[in-house]
Amino acid sequence: MRSTLYRKILLATDGSESARKAADTAIELSRLSGAKIYAVSVIDRSVYSSVPEDLDWEEEMYDRFRELAEEAVSYVEKTAKNAGLEVEPVLLEGHPADEIVNFAEKNGMDLIIVGSLGKSGIERFLIGSVSEKIFRNAKVPVLVVRAKSQ
Repeated sequence: MRSTLYRKILLATDGSESARKAADTAIELSRLSGAKIYAVSVIDRSVYSSVPEDLDWEEEMYDRFRELAEEAVSYVEKTAKNAGLEVEPVLLEGHPADEIVNFAEKNGMDLIIVGSLGKSGIERFLIGSVSEKIFRNAKVPVLVVRAKSQ
């Protein structure tokens, strides 16, 4: 008997090692619960917004970020398909944590799964943590998956 606890799982992915570990977790939970996975990758334009305007450079960076986001969701699609599961790829633009939380709310997600780089202390304070911001702001449960034990 499949659980109805999770019908819609948002998997936040950026293609990193921790995101791939989170994808494995999302796929296993989906397999057990019958939930549909939404593989969400966010193109963060703020990364290069402070650089002096050079439209060619900005366009090249945007294209590269989009390519990376497409690769990230494609990995999840292929991996899930091999497990016989349904995945909906989603590309968004903006601040990753904000976009992920907003998508989850607007689309009735039951769970958000995100990888963690495992940063701590001053490194987390200086860089900020997307997974931490999602955890603090989401109105649904958030599962943070570590890539490897620290």
